[in-house]
Amino acid sequence: MMNSINWYKYSSPATFYVLAGKMIPWFYAAAALLCVAGLYIGFFLAPTDFQQSEAYRIIFIHVPASWMSMFIYVVMAVWAAIGLAFNTRLSFMMASALAPTGAMLTFVALWTGALWGKPTWGAWWVWDARLTSELILFFLYIGFMALQAAIDDPRRADRAGALIALVGVVNVPIIYFSVRWWNTLHQGASVSVSKAPSMASIMLAGMLVMAFAVWMYAIAAALSRARSIILERERNSQWVAQLLEAKV
Repeated sequence: MMNSINWYKYSSPATFYVLAGKMIPWFYAAAALLCVAGLYIGFFLAPTDFQQSEAYRIIFIHVPASWMSMFIYVVMAVWAAIGLAFNTRLSFMMASALAPTGAMLTFVALWTGALWGKPTWGAWWVWDARLTSELILFFLYIGFMALQAAIDDPRRADRAGALIALVGVVNVPIIYFSVRWWNTLHQGASVSVSKAPSMASIMLAGMLVMAFAVWMYAIAAALSRARSIILERERNSQWVAQLLEAKV
């Protein structure tokens, strides 16, 4: 079954544009439903934490945003590497499409972390290893987008941005392992593949549902932005002209 699918067909911007258009509504719908379910679990069903009281509920937004900020950067770097290795236009477009969503989620992670840190640590910000490396990740996203915007030639902009993405990906494991490598204020991981979760099952369920919600949103947003980039890059192509005529 898998061998019968011509995967190379979807590397064409024209084919991918149509496919993405069909997928986007489903991902947005899944994101909305999962978000409602996750927030309901987190804010209404999950019990009050005996140490942090109600302030801990920011975890249902903060942790999924933090996870996805790192995951999106890795995916962006993978697309950039594929683009450099195989000189595929769509790969560079996908890397560019992922960056704004990754930057937004990194900002959300930093801001919600500050909201959580104030009642927990007594300060909005500390130069903790986890917080500082997450801030560096935000600057990497901004630098990626700024560099691409500063170069007029799209092909040169793609390759320059790809280099930033590949160099910056080393920061992701630093973020993840910072609480193990250094003595930090930031608490350790509540969820780990090597040990049982350190939270109640209903809390874990709410956080995982929210993580899937953010994941679905990130996919939908990236596909939507990729379609816009494709139209901009391929505006002189015949298929784009025919598409615009059909819409008129």
